[in-house]
Amino acid sequence: MIVITGGAGMIGSMMAWHLNTVHQREDIVIVDRILHPDQWQNMCHRQYANYLDKDELPAWLSGASGQIDAVIHMGAISATTERDFNKLVQDNIRYSQFLWNWCAENEVPFLYASSAATYGGGEFGYDDEESTIDQLRPLNGYGYSKQFFDQWALRQCAEGLATPPQWCGFKFFNVYGPNEYHKERMASVAFHTFNQFRDQGHVKLFKSHKAGYADGMQLRDFVYVKDAVSVMAHFLDQPQHSGLYNIGTGEARAFKDLATAVMTSMGREPSIEYIDMPQDLMGKYQYFTEANIEKLRNTGYTTPFHTLEQGVQDYVQQYLMQADPYC
Repeated sequence: MIVITGGAGMIGSMMAWHLNTVHQREDIVIVDRILHPDQWQNMCHRQYANYLDKDELPAWLSGASGQIDAVIHMGAISATTERDFNKLVQDNIRYSQFLWNWCAENEVPFLYASSAATYGGGEFGYDDEESTIDQLRPLNGYGYSKQFFDQWALRQCAEGLATPPQWCGFKFFNVYGPNEYHKERMASVAFHTFNQFRDQGHVKLFKSHKAGYADGMQLRDFVYVKDAVSVMAHFLDQPQHSGLYNIGTGEARAFKDLATAVMTSMGREPSIEYIDMPQDLMGKYQYFTEANIEKLRNTGYTTPFHTLEQGVQDYVQQYLMQADPYC
């Protein structure tokens, strides 16, 4: 069996989709705590063996030794605006440490979600080299909680402590795509663009407050969720590889490009309005991200990523414009 924590979330449910459709696997245990009233729909099209609340997992694992092929840990507080660091410690650090230790003791591969938020403002680039991790300075508590666990995992290895037989921390860049609908403010710009344009006939993007960047030309590495889960599945088949890995396309694109692609995919003429950035994002906003994916490619992952236009078109036309937008 494969355990997916956060399996009712965007990336977790799409990982289950990939296992169902590409690997033909249904021996999946989905673990989550559903807080949004519609989030259960992320699981409606999936085939899986069981669903557990996150607090049920420790007791269930105590009787599952020898039955688990891998733990894919996507469950976390993912809001970059979360201000209660005690909650981040419990959900993003302590729970991850528990799963790491269980996987080490039971010799089970452990794949988990880190984040490109660990790179902060990008002063030291976006290279997923473990040797430079201590230089990074995240811009918010969420990013730091992910940075903390990455550093903790590397210390376990450096100090010769117990580790899972394979472990991978995935630094996700800006993931967009189906099953993100419960994320509300934290959903992708692609999702918000679609809704705004459908309802209002124009789209609002943040003005730039940094020299060298025109309004709407802030750059991010936007990666389609189907590509993100394809990368994770690759590592399930490559148990010899462990470490931190970027999951991005390796190409930064402007928010304006993304918004334009969404509106074009809807078959209408684009219309953009620029607005001031919210105060709570000032000084905590990344103006440029771009994954260095050389390390990923060196593991033998050669599958091309969707271009921004290809990913957006699939998302908009095959999901957002359908009566049932769930994958």
